[in-house]
Amino acid sequence: MTEQDDWQREFDIGWADSAEHKEPSARARMLAARWKENPPGPVPFRADPTPVRGSRRGSWVSTVVVLGCVAAVIVLLWGGRR
Repeated sequence: MTEQDDWQREFDIGWADSAEHKEPSARARMLAARWKENPPGPVPFRADPTPVRGSRRGSWVSTVVVLGCVAAVIVLLWGGRR
């Protein structure tokens, strides 16, 4: 028997998948224990987005800042040519 055959027999995924009992992962066990004592509340599939206050002012201010930086770079580059 070759080394390849030994490796294939040891790590045969089909054999592992056909096991009758599969142990849950550590995270699944942890969540099951937590939910047993304190079950989670219902969560909608797609919740309505909550409006963010001040988003219009934030976008206006950020636009001014970006344009100001671009203008400053242009002035610095233009001033270096003279």
